[in-house]
Amino acid sequence: MHIAIQSNGLVLTEGLRAYVHRRLKTSVGWALTRRLAVWLSDINGPRGGRDKRCKIQISLDHGKTVVIENTEEDLYVAIDRAADRADRALARELARRRAFTHEKLDMAEPPELSEPAADSARPDT
Repeated sequence: MHIAIQSNGLVLTEGLRAYVHRRLKTSVGWALTRRLAVWLSDINGPRGGRDKRCKIQISLDHGKTVVIENTEEDLYVAIDRAADRADRALARELARRRAFTHEKLDMAEPPELSEPAADSARPDT
């Protein structure tokens, strides 16, 4: 699983990067997704407040993507909650896909089998 992490308005330390990798591998690592993108940002900058955002984008097969976004005062709480929500959303999306992968059967009556003609089916003895 490849995890791309980008930050805006805050310093992305090795500890923070390792925390994001560890948290996402434990929450959505079961799904064997191809690519995860994570954006960490501080919306208000130094003014404070509830402004740390974690946005997770999971790219699935067949072009489908799952996007989860969470904003909290603490960045680690935002990462935890976004990872939990991503786990549930990914499980829901994959369950939907499994439920509708089979072709629908045509419920029309099967064609009648025609009986072969009696005089052409067997040679005369």
